[in-house]
Amino acid sequence: MIFEQSERTKKLHEQLLAFMDEHVYPNESAFHEQIESADDRWQLPPILEELKAKAKSEGLWNLFLPESEFGAGLSNLEYAPLCEIMGRSPHFAPEIFNCSAPDTGNMEVLARYGTPEQQERWLTPLLEGEIRSAFCMTEPDVASSDATNIESSIVRDGDEYVVNGRKWWSTGAGTPRCEITIFMGKTDFEAPRHEQQSMILVPMDTPGVKVERTLSVYGYDEAPHGHAEITFDDARVPASNILWDEGKGFAIAQGRLGPGRIHHCMRLIGMAERSLELMCERTKERVAFGKPIAEQGVVREWIADSRIEIDQARLLTLNAAYMMDTVGNKEARSEIAQIKVAAPNMALRVMDRAIQAHGGGGVSGDFPLALMWSEARILRLADGPDEVHRASIAKMELKKASGIRHQASAKTT
Repeated sequence: MIFEQSERTKKLHEQLLAFMDEHVYPNESAFHEQIESADDRWQLPPILEELKAKAKSEGLWNLFLPESEFGAGLSNLEYAPLCEIMGRSPHFAPEIFNCSAPDTGNMEVLARYGTPEQQERWLTPLLEGEIRSAFCMTEPDVASSDATNIESSIVRDGDEYVVNGRKWWSTGAGTPRCEITIFMGKTDFEAPRHEQQSMILVPMDTPGVKVERTLSVYGYDEAPHGHAEITFDDARVPASNILWDEGKGFAIAQGRLGPGRIHHCMRLIGMAERSLELMCERTKERVAFGKPIAEQGVVREWIADSRIEIDQARLLTLNAAYMMDTVGNKEARSEIAQIKVAAPNMALRVMDRAIQAHGGGGVSGDFPLALMWSEARILRLADGPDEVHRASIAKMELKKASGIRHQASAKTT
């Protein structure tokens, strides 16, 4: 299958590559230095604010959102190569273009399920990049790989809902710029299993909402956005803050996580591509045992295997994007699950080879590899662990095989 890109996407692709070369890569060090030297590491670094304004002025803004009313109107297939480019600098670039998680998923939820009032209050400032948001689903006390396990509650009390629970890995909640969170909890513990959950908008300044701590990922706190543990203790919000309707939380989550998963995979391919480039550059420069490391047989195998695996993952991702665009997220759930397993595992293998090729420098902060590796490793867990996706894929394959067997039986009778 040939995944031909539109002329508009090709133009954006060239614009984005030029922007990355001119503004992003040269300022990565400044970004980290400004965070480390700031009085408050969680405030927006000046370089990020500066580049956000520049990207916005050049039309490289909200490229992720398919709805042309709110975003660029690109399909998943059109957005894929653009998201890959942003993934080459995963902790810096996506926010520059207002295409960073969890804001992307939250904006999609508000665009699809939010009321006009909710969209005006929260979607508009998110689209403008004026605020950040968080998504509160995962809980520390239950196995959140099964979202029906959540124990948090959303209880109606007159014209309000009372929200209680403890959440963690709430990405984006570490920064004071995070003003709103989408909270998933149960409104009816006795309803059918997938109709117990609801989602509600909870402003971060609501009494009873407390950020307990930020969590580190392999020692990185990922300022200035971070991942937080948050408690909700009788936090009261207007009943109008409910998203879609009571009992629709699981359905919203499935709709939100499909695009989120493929975006992660697109960025992972970008990380892997950059890691391969760094590996090639480093091994051509370093000499061991009388010749450049790039001439060592095992290193050439690393480079070759990395190219093969990256291209395999990219084709799988483009196919999933094509399926989402043509038959919808529900029908493409096997393809989405496949890339969600394949892409992070591929990226980790490529990065590990690149780290090995860099020697001691590979595990240091002098190169971006260690930080990217930590990002890729968490994506074997975020938005569903590998094991859950593999189980889902197997279930669908077994169902298909059962149908084929029944058809064969019918023909022989």
